[in-house]
Amino acid sequence: MTVSQRFVTAGKLKLSREKYMRRAHISEHLAMAQQFRVCNDVRIHFFRALAAREIVELRKELLKTSEDGAVTARELYNQGQATRPQVRKSSIALQRARLDVLSAENHYRESFRRLVAIVGVDLTDGVVSGELMPQGEPLSYQEAMSLVLTESPELAAARAKLAADRVTIRREQVEWVPDIVAEGGAGYNFEAKETTATAGVSIELPVFDRNQGTIRQAQLDYRRQQEEIRRTELMLQQQMANVYQQYLTALQIATEYDRVIIPEAELAYQELLESYKANRVDWPTVLDAQMDYFESRLTRVQHLEQVRTNEVLVGGYLLHGGLMTAPGPTPPGHIDAVAKPR
Repeated sequence: MTVSQRFVTAGKLKLSREKYMRRAHISEHLAMAQQFRVCNDVRIHFFRALAAREIVELRKELLKTSEDGAVTARELYNQGQATRPQVRKSSIALQRARLDVLSAENHYRESFRRLVAIVGVDLTDGVVSGELMPQGEPLSYQEAMSLVLTESPELAAARAKLAADRVTIRREQVEWVPDIVAEGGAGYNFEAKETTATAGVSIELPVFDRNQGTIRQAQLDYRRQQEEIRRTELMLQQQMANVYQQYLTALQIATEYDRVIIPEAELAYQELLESYKANRVDWPTVLDAQMDYFESRLTRVQHLEQVRTNEVLVGGYLLHGGLMTAPGPTPPGHIDAVAKPR
């Protein structure tokens, strides 16, 4: 019977443990990135559903205005103060308003179903409630960019991969160092009628193979990952420039609508309504002012939807697509050169 024991040298087992621990860190950062993708998608679809519900209400108010316009046109026609084409035009506007309501309702149902799908619950119908106008001061571009470059889980995963590649180089550089194999055993010589024992120590000398190819691959993987970090930083900067521009533009427009345009449109409508009661203007003029007021509110909601959507991305490290497959810890181009990982 012979027993053998391999003694691993050059700290190879320690380096292997460190390499796979660092790969586990990569997976942790990627899991955090996936969590942000899901949470950001939930917030985005919530605000989209909220905006769609408000648009439904505004479309219904616009429908009432169109109905008043159609009734007024028919009454003016009966009094000889409007032409037949004007009546037909008001009827067309009324039908378009009805179609807009149907379209808005369908869009709200679609938005709600998308929200239900990303949350992962079974709801057939429901109502969302909340506030579209953001509270507090907006982030500056420098603050948003600094936040992404210092705390982005994607960048953290890329940097963790660089650390794992650094350990991989060290691991492959000692792979050629031979291990020590000790053997020992005992037996019985029946011819001599005596007990025998054997013992030995062996090592495998790598005269020509010093793992040069795998070391070179690990070094190139390390250099590639250095450039991958830079590529990720530039990609995030490019995405942030686009998203922040959309966020800031929509916020500025929505703020001006909320501060100036909508109050002015409402005052214009109220003043014309009072003038109509005093017989100084006709009713179609009042309806036009009312239509402008509702259209201004509709535009505000549409821009606020863009504000909240891009606000989530700016504050959520630009991550979205929560139902897509999460990336693995080893990006394309990085492979283990041996069939048995070490």
